[in-house]
Amino acid sequence: MVPRIIPILAAAMAVALCAGASAQTKPRVIVLTDIENEPDDAQSMVRFLLYSNQIEVEALIATTSVHLRNRTAPERIRRIVEAYGKVRANLLQHEEGYPKTNELLTRITNGRAAYGMTGVGEGMDSPGSDRIIEIVDRDDPRPVWVTVWGGPNTLAQALWKLRATRSPEDLEKFVGKLRVYTISDQDDSGPWLRRTFPSLFYIASPGYGSLGAYHQSAWCGISGDKFHGRFVGADFAIVDNPWLDQHIRSKGPLGAEYPHTEYLMEGDTPSFLNLIDNGLSVPERPEWGGWGGRYEYYTPRPRKHSPEPELRSFWTDAADEVRGVDGNWHESNKATIWRWRQAYQNDFSARMDWTIKPRAAANHPPLARLGHPDRLKARAGERVELSAEGSSDPDGDALSYEWIHYGEAGTLTLATGRTGAPLNIENAKSTKAAFVAPMVAKPETMHLILAVTDAGTPPLTPYRRVIVTVYP
Repeated sequence: MVPRIIPILAAAMAVALCAGASAQTKPRVIVLTDIENEPDDAQSMVRFLLYSNQIEVEALIATTSVHLRNRTAPERIRRIVEAYGKVRANLLQHEEGYPKTNELLTRITNGRAAYGMTGVGEGMDSPGSDRIIEIVDRDDPRPVWVTVWGGPNTLAQALWKLRATRSPEDLEKFVGKLRVYTISDQDDSGPWLRRTFPSLFYIASPGYGSLGAYHQSAWCGISGDKFHGRFVGADFAIVDNPWLDQHIRSKGPLGAEYPHTEYLMEGDTPSFLNLIDNGLSVPERPEWGGWGGRYEYYTPRPRKHSPEPELRSFWTDAADEVRGVDGNWHESNKATIWRWRQAYQNDFSARMDWTIKPRAAANHPPLARLGHPDRLKARAGERVELSAEGSSDPDGDALSYEWIHYGEAGTLTLATGRTGAPLNIENAKSTKAAFVAPMVAKPETMHLILAVTDAGTPPLTPYRRVIVTVYP
């Protein structure tokens, strides 16, 4: 008897994983940045603008933080955007949709030049807080992502004002449109936001840096192997200054705006990496993971770096177990990001090439396709067939394939490489692969990631995610 696999096409997932987001599906994004407190915000802004065709940049707001308490620096954002303007025409040879420079310049503003909750309350409105309200109030069904690279007190002021001036129902509707991803708590308004607005969608590794929070945070996985995070397993060479000199800073006017790393490369970049349209992440499902990390929903326990006990659940640190470049297995919250490091750095390097090279001289990502729907059903013991048929490369480069069981993203718990035999995927490096659905006592989900990599320079990797529900 031939085992039967029942496909289900989930419309929302199909839209989320479809390459080439339209204007209606692009994520709306507000950036709050304490740029000029150290070099990494300017670094992140350079990378952010290279992906500005895949997102709708609603506002770039200069803010304060624990590291920049009494001033904001919108002029630094303008300088980087003006450098982007010098290369925009070249970028458009490679992908469409890059926003006009003048439009981006009009979206730069600033929050109040005050630290944390001292800048929240009566008479504390700023152009930045007013802009947040205007953006979220707009008649647009899409949520608004607020990526917080410094302190979130500009967002806190917007919500403070609305709590004082709107009905509870209207306030809850406003809060329901927000999606917040903060890089730790860089002022005391982060805990206030979580405590005061219990339904607010919030991703964070909570705590203050002076008490050790940065060392414990997932976002350090972007590059913090030797600073803050101090972990092993990832390839540090590709986030170190010599690599950045060669692959980023040497490439034209925008590359020239990418400063020398002093602490770690781009500590703020994880806040937007999961919004990039690469087929891997689904932004509304942080527990599924992506370039920006993986997060689970729970109430964190008190720790020495916690400014106050957390009273609610939110999206916070999760751990992945990953085989490192040293051949050993490593398990940590940081591994949820560094496991993808080769791919996100290659993609960054390629996009920097787009700023200075004609289309024929640069590499472009393949199109990863599935030969079946992205949702499947199977009974325990049945054989599940996987297919990457239809994948192609716009530059005509040869393609390689890898099927990855992302065990942490599903509900089914299997042994990992460290503790036992992982899922056996037959022909895991081919266009067609297969596995036998494990035995289960109740319905469980499994996430299979297709990674398609071209043979260009640098090699580029998009993904597709298949979710298999296994029944007893």
